Amino acid sequence: MSRVLIVGAGLTGSVCACLLRRELPQKIKIVVWDKSRGAGGRMATSRSPTDSACTVDLGAQYITATPHYARIHQSFYEELLAHGILSPLVSSVEGMMSREEGLTNYVTPKGVSSIVKHYLKESAGAEVFYDRHVTHVYRRGACWEVCRKDGEPEHFDAVVLTMPVPQILQLQGDVGSLMAVPQREQLEAVSYSSRYALGLFYPPHTSIPVPWAAKYICGSPCIRFIAIDNKKRNTESSDCGPSMVVHTSVPFGVEHLEEEKERVQPLIMDELQRLMPGLPQPASSKCQKWRYSQVTRSVADCPGQMTLLSEPLLVCGGDGFTHSNFDGCIESALKVFQVLKSSL
Repeated sequence: MSRVLIVGAGLTGSVCACLLRRELPQKIKIVVWDKSRGAGGRMATSRSPTDSACTVDLGAQYITATPHYARIHQSFYEELLAHGILSPLVSSVEGMMSREEGLTNYVTPKGVSSIVKHYLKESAGAEVFYDRHVTHVYRRGACWEVCRKDGEPEHFDAVVLTMPVPQILQLQGDVGSLMAVPQREQLEAVSYSSRYALGLFYPPHTSIPVPWAAKYICGSPCIRFIAIDNKKRNTESSDCGPSMVVHTSVPFGVEHLEEEKERVQPLIMDELQRLMPGLPQPASSKCQKWRYSQVTRSVADCPGQMTLLSEPLLVCGGDGFTHSNFDGCIESALKVFQVLKSSL
């Protein structure tokens, strides 16, 4: 039985683990490591420290299916809809631009991280560990030795790297020396936008009197997007206070990228108060710095994956190899799975 390590418990990693479990149940022992404290990656959902029922999506806000991907990824959409993880977006989003006819938008009633958690649950038997930050990957004959902060090295027959591309390039050990020059050049050409997300949690019965559930902001030097999260998901409840998420613009994110979150949050709050005068004070908040928010330039030709070594297998995947949305991650997971299936 081959022992496979998937680095990253985001959408690509979780779908890859699910596909392995479903199609190769007797051949693979699956291990998932993530450096964060929970699943989701950039599909992150944060809970209020005082009310676990009050949540806010700090990363992806809704999922848009084009006619093309709705067709080729139909089974994924149908599964998530059948489990109540996705539901149609029916709330008002001001300023949303539709670049293509026939788009369908979905929200996640239980938070966007519920998609990732679903696929990890469907990977029944996979060992999933958090707070495991991979630092070094060494080739040891027919296997890999993977080192992490604050823990003993472990050995695997195959390794899948699904973290953002710059973090792949930062790995120590043998990864860099195994890359062909064209591969390194392709990876170094990948770029991401950066931004901050601010989640705000309010007490029960708090009123936020705006006609929209979410809104794209034009003309602000700081804020690009605001959502009343429970209203956007159509899950408003008198027992649970509202939650709000604010995404900054990319120029603001780049300008303040190296600053501490504690210094940036007041700047976002001041601009939010200017845009929404009289907004109540939140009971608590969560500020998230997304250094790697969305891919602005992916690996050329969007191959879905990059195999750095075939024996033992070391393969990379994620939105850096396709594009930054739900379907891009699904596409990458399928490509990585095909490599694993043919190699193990």
